[in-house]
Amino acid sequence: MKEEVGTVICTPNGPSAGDFSFVVTNNNGSVPIQRGQFVELDGPEGKIISQVQNIRKTNRYFMRPDSVKEYEKGKSSLNSIFPADRWEYIVADAKSSGIQTDDGLDQVSFPVSPGDKVYQASPSTLSDFLGVDQNGGVNLGKLRYHDLPAKLDLTKLLRKHVAILAMSGAGKSYSASVLLEELLERNKEKGRVASVVVDVHGEYTSLANSSSEETDYSNQVSVIQGENVKIGVPNMSAYRFREFVPDMSGSQTRELSRVLGELRSEMRSGKGRYDLEDVIAKVEENGESHKQLRRALLDRLYDLKSLQVFGKNDYPSWKKLVEPGKTAILDLSRVFSIRKKRVILTYFARKLFKKRKSSQAPPFALFLEEAHQFAPSQRSAISSSILKTIAREGRKFYASLVLVSQRPVRLSTTVLSQANTNIILRVTNPYDLDHIKKSSERITKDTADIISSLPVGQALIVGEAVNHPIFVNIRERKSQEADHGTGLEEVAKRYEEKRDQDREDVEAFM
Repeated sequence: MKEEVGTVICTPNGPSAGDFSFVVTNNNGSVPIQRGQFVELDGPEGKIISQVQNIRKTNRYFMRPDSVKEYEKGKSSLNSIFPADRWEYIVADAKSSGIQTDDGLDQVSFPVSPGDKVYQASPSTLSDFLGVDQNGGVNLGKLRYHDLPAKLDLTKLLRKHVAILAMSGAGKSYSASVLLEELLERNKEKGRVASVVVDVHGEYTSLANSSSEETDYSNQVSVIQGENVKIGVPNMSAYRFREFVPDMSGSQTRELSRVLGELRSEMRSGKGRYDLEDVIAKVEENGESHKQLRRALLDRLYDLKSLQVFGKNDYPSWKKLVEPGKTAILDLSRVFSIRKKRVILTYFARKLFKKRKSSQAPPFALFLEEAHQFAPSQRSAISSSILKTIAREGRKFYASLVLVSQRPVRLSTTVLSQANTNIILRVTNPYDLDHIKKSSERITKDTADIISSLPVGQALIVGEAVNHPIFVNIRERKSQEADHGTGLEEVAKRYEEKRDQDREDVEAFM
């Protein structure tokens, strides 16, 4: 049975086709209605779903400040003299979001009537209106003010990419971990995707920890330490090397291509695979011919060698990175060179996308923590090109990006604008808010104002995954949380305890 909350009233400007006000008649509890809550009512065109935009209280006994002041001067309050509490009432302003018809959703084109009853929106009505998938969707939490799980359709959520945006400490990595858990829990019948996480701070590695108290995903999650990652030189063309060294000239690229061709021929004849040192040695052994050209090429090859990321074989192999229903975490927390991080991402992202286009790799979601480091807005980075390519073309091949960033203003607008679903937690920086508004036409000024005051763990979801912007309380993680949430006091205590123990060990040894 529907729960009545109020009755539509006349105002100087309404009811209109888009807005109306209603007096709250439901006196159950101290907070009978809340800003942002969805309500429904029957209109001439069908069932109208609306959202409460503002709430105000009024009381005719307190409408004249001078009268209130005079009465309050005495020993008795105005409430004790008059039945003021009987004349207090609540008026809510609502904005019509759409009409639910047999053919789907439509715009409201005719106003409701004064006296129409307003009801709390039922879970079934909301589910249909918002387009959430209660059967096979990914559960990110609960709709604010409603007992409705925010289960989003996987295709609508991921196919056209996702951006998770928030200031530091607002819960963006936590939200991304919840999404990863949902992907890990999908069974074969519902459709599973592979997920790869580029983890620059080691915030996701706890997913791989075995646990007896929390949900154990350790059999489905692998962690690859960034310092162990290798790029197989035999898999590289001269033009791929040039991508890592943008100032390599055309003549240097052609010379490198010739050298790589010789090494490939030797490899096919049984000499074995080669690494970057073999490439350098081959360039150096070419005698005195084109000495200046080779010296310039060697400078660039030695520069690449200093990254210590090139070897004879890829590690990990692309097949280990993308397995349906599993997550591979590239832990780059101990890789301090931003250039090396970009080189690693560029190589493996390009390879995975190529394999996905030829259907050799399964559909995958690439999670990019601190995405603004890899696709900056102000300047071009080594990794920008492949990320822009996946952002533009990935939806055709079911290769998805999940962009996680605390500085949206520093994230490439080209990449961010292709993320058709935004999960936005608290953001207070005005430049970041303005950048978010420009990248998503569905975010209004009023919505942006709410974003800046969101509590930790509450998110605005807007875009392709939902038919209407919604606020969601992100659910609790099922897996073990990372140690990054440990308090400063505890970390300081552990440090001193370890230092004291080390001293005792040294003294005992002496």
